[in-house]
Amino acid sequence: MNLPLESQRLVLRDFVESDWPAVHQYASDREVVRYLIFGPNTEEDTKSFLQREISLQGEEPRQHFALAVTLKAQKHLIGICRISVKDTANKIGSIGYCFTKEFWGQGYTTEAVKAVVSFGFQELGLHRIFATCHPENIASARVMQKIGMQQEGYLREHHWIKGEWRDSRL
Repeated sequence: MNLPLESQRLVLRDFVESDWPAVHQYASDREVVRYLIFGPNTEEDTKSFLQREISLQGEEPRQHFALAVTLKAQKHLIGICRISVKDTANKIGSIGYCFTKEFWGQGYTTEAVKAVVSFGFQELGLHRIFATCHPENIASARVMQKIGMQQEGYLREHHWIKGEWRDSRL
């Protein structure tokens, strides 16, 4: 696989253990994780997450790519963008992303997601890539629209998250 991925302003690379403070910055922020299935994280939650993601890097064949999104110039970690192969026979994958609040609204998420989706189609040979988001997460839905995804459904009570059933846009 051709990693790291590069875009105009970003490098998307595998996580390393020393990334945990930067990951914890967004993963522990209540506003950032409001619509997500995790968080806000404790330091132990974040370190466990990173250990799990790093261990998956050695899978053969690799089916899950959780990538640290870093600014190309400063090498500063600003978020995560992941793609996972969900069904190898039907060549289906899913994507997800989360960014540090100070980098919202600057096009970084869209840029990173475009790179990961391109990787999914070109390198992983996927036929279909999907994502879900909380119905109130307008910014995430907008990122999906910007990269050409279309809403195909509304999944009622799709996930049990943080003590309640939550719907999802597909």
